[in-house]
Amino acid sequence: MQKKLQPFYYSAFGVLLLLVFWQITVFFLTASVPIAVNLAPLPAAYSLWDLVISGEIFPHIFSSLMRVGVGLATALIIGVPLGLCIGLSKRFDMVSGFSFQLLRMVSPLAWMPIALMIFGVGNAPVFFLLSYAAVWPVMLNTSVGVRQIAPAFLELGRSLAATRWEMLRNIVLPAIVSSILTGVRLAVGVLWIVLVPAEMLGVNDGLGYFILDTRDRLAYSELTAGIVVISLLGWGLDYLARSVSKLARKH
Repeated sequence: MQKKLQPFYYSAFGVLLLLVFWQITVFFLTASVPIAVNLAPLPAAYSLWDLVISGEIFPHIFSSLMRVGVGLATALIIGVPLGLCIGLSKRFDMVSGFSFQLLRMVSPLAWMPIALMIFGVGNAPVFFLLSYAAVWPVMLNTSVGVRQIAPAFLELGRSLAATRWEMLRNIVLPAIVSSILTGVRLAVGVLWIVLVPAEMLGVNDGLGYFILDTRDRLAYSELTAGIVVISLLGWGLDYLARSVSKLARKH
């Protein structure tokens, strides 16, 4: 029992150290920037409590999660087929590989002005940026999964005169589920990082908008509480993706 709780104790101690470091940093910062006192853990905790009790934070959370869901779904719809094409066709890989690498190296945030010009303000540019950010880990992990399929399985399918669709449905897709889920986990991490600046593109809800709004109102304790919410939700999404990936490997 004690061994099972040991990781929890270590994690709790790490969080305690983080809080101490946070408080010390604010203490020294307050000497030159007095308003920084509102960034301390205790004011942030009070603000977080008020935001939860009043329910003010929940619409922003739901909006952000909705956008992440749309971005991830779009990335799967685009990334998985592209990954399959790259993994199954050497010719397609040779033609597209260099171009994809060039596009992958461009930060999603670099597309913000163009996204605003094309889509205008609202959800559309946010969806574009999130989808762009998430598609690469999904695509690359899918292609890696295809290449790692044992040739014997593919030969077995061919010897049984399986059609391409049957090969894809019964051999390839079941074999790469774990790789796709690894890509999803990486994509979720990237999505959550890109989300906050993306939600500053003219939307009127979401955690990114909340951060911008608290800055404009000089509500720094609420701003810090928003950062805490972002970190906790990001950890929760990563934990969920990791758990699903582990479950898929067992089956």
